[in-house]
Amino acid sequence: MPKTAPFEEHTDRYEQWFETHEAAYRSELAALERLLSPAGYGIEIGVGSGRFAGPLGMDVGIDPSAAMLGCARERGIEVVRGVAESLPFDAATFDTVLSVTTICFVDDITQTLAEAARVLEPDGELVLGFIDKHSPVGEIYQETKEQNPFYRDAVFVSTDELIEVLEAAGFTDFEFVQTIYHWLDDIDGPEPIESGYGDGSFVGIRARR
Repeated sequence: MPKTAPFEEHTDRYEQWFETHEAAYRSELAALERLLSPAGYGIEIGVGSGRFAGPLGMDVGIDPSAAMLGCARERGIEVVRGVAESLPFDAATFDTVLSVTTICFVDDITQTLAEAARVLEPDGELVLGFIDKHSPVGEIYQETKEQNPFYRDAVFVSTDELIEVLEAAGFTDFEFVQTIYHWLDDIDGPEPIESGYGDGSFVGIRARR
């Protein structure tokens, strides 16, 4: 069942996070920009308020939260209400599928990635951004999740766990970037962006079918 209630009820708090942690947000954007190809027709799964889809050039965004979609629409995104496990699009519709900090909220990661593979063109690319559960930020989020309305029901995954599911869904040719090396409240400028994973709390993965 989609975890929409916190996003419907705390939209202002969600948006405020990006204002309060602008340096971390900009670092995550910059990391994902390194992975994305510049052209093509793209969708963000779990578009939220459009904070990533807009700057990263996605054309369409899908999300189960009406409140989030309203914000994304104001940012110029064509929005569709729906869930990651059952995308209302034909096969081979998109050149790019983006999903940022959404994997921890879906009901079925395997089905989500299978759907991402289905709607991608044969040579399309999937780009994921997420907080690794074994990272410093991931561990704090898990320890304090009961105090956070957004993360209370989240299920965090590690990069290695996600790679296994991606491979099972038919994805190959992985490329990794990482950033966010400090606790979010301590970040007041751009964080380094490095290849690989295992050090930064925010990990980006590009994979191809």
